[in-house]
Amino acid sequence: MKTYHIVTIGCQMNKSDSERLAAVLEKQGYKKTGDKYQADLVVINTCGVRQSAEDRAYGLIPRIKKENFKAKIILTGCLVGRVDVKCRLKEYVNVWLPIGQMTNDKFPMTKIPPTPFVKGEKCDDYLKIKPKYNSKFSAFVPIGNGCNNFCSYCVVPYARGREVWRPAKDIINEVKCLVKRRYKEIILIAQNVNSYKSQIPPNPPLSRGEIDFADLLKMVNNIKGNFHIKFATSHPKDMSDKLIKTMADCSKVLKEIHLPAQSGDNQVLKKMNRKYTVGHYKKIIKKIRRLMPRVLISTDIIVGFPGETRKQFNNTVKLFKEIKFNQAFIARYSPRPGTAAYKLKDDVTPTEKQKRWLELNSLINYDQK
Repeated sequence: MKTYHIVTIGCQMNKSDSERLAAVLEKQGYKKTGDKYQADLVVINTCGVRQSAEDRAYGLIPRIKKENFKAKIILTGCLVGRVDVKCRLKEYVNVWLPIGQMTNDKFPMTKIPPTPFVKGEKCDDYLKIKPKYNSKFSAFVPIGNGCNNFCSYCVVPYARGREVWRPAKDIINEVKCLVKRRYKEIILIAQNVNSYKSQIPPNPPLSRGEIDFADLLKMVNNIKGNFHIKFATSHPKDMSDKLIKTMADCSKVLKEIHLPAQSGDNQVLKKMNRKYTVGHYKKIIKKIRRLMPRVLISTDIIVGFPGETRKQFNNTVKLFKEIKFNQAFIARYSPRPGTAAYKLKDDVTPTEKQKRWLELNSLINYDQK
């Protein structure tokens, strides 16, 4: 029996995608192995959000091919559509697989050229694949794929396309099956969960119209069973009062929220195309803490965005001191090909980016002591 190994780089969505990749491969007769240097087929599920993640793929793939030259290597994930990636890895990669082209019965095993995401291409069919879950306790349940926000630094809309959403009934059915299998943690995921929309099915328990994320969260919460719910990731511009109240009212929803701020300066936020202000962000946090006083709040921050002055960075420091985040994922800006910010001069030095990273990180560490 032929064997496979999957290397997953990046976010929760990539981890969920890899579970579906595994299911399709096993359906086609492959058996999982823990050794990528012995597997007949090695899948690299890539991330292009940060340069460090991209560099990991560049280092790993040639090494695998050198140690396991008979292996067939499949590249998928965020880097699959990049022409420069093809030029760099074409001698090592056998198959370039846009994740949205995979279905229960389709996992191409012939060499195909990588192509950028085509506007209007439907990329939600692969979410119908029943995954091979990696955990018996916690399960990722994707509610959609893609993003419409086009933040100036982000590759996701180009790598995954525009937002497409799973029908609520499919999500509910998946969660019910997981609860029956005694899963204790359900994590609803998408690039931006709180812009979720789904048409209401026949005989709905809700009013007519569309189901939004607050409605979906309540529906999952109402499923009988002993489990708790998490979700990620939320965008501040879509964090509605209805969603905050629903989260507070739902007993199974953990009082934890990841709400990326990205910067504490309005001018930088505008250049990032984030579509909210620092004042708006603070108001959201105030509402969340009023209804959920013991809530845990985490965030994402980018330091050294093109043109970010020391004064602008200090505004982010002020935001940290005021909000007192429980956790923060701090990234040093790296230019991403194809994004709007890629055209801007990357004029904050690596040394200064590191200083700013350390300064913010020390604030988080201090708050957690």
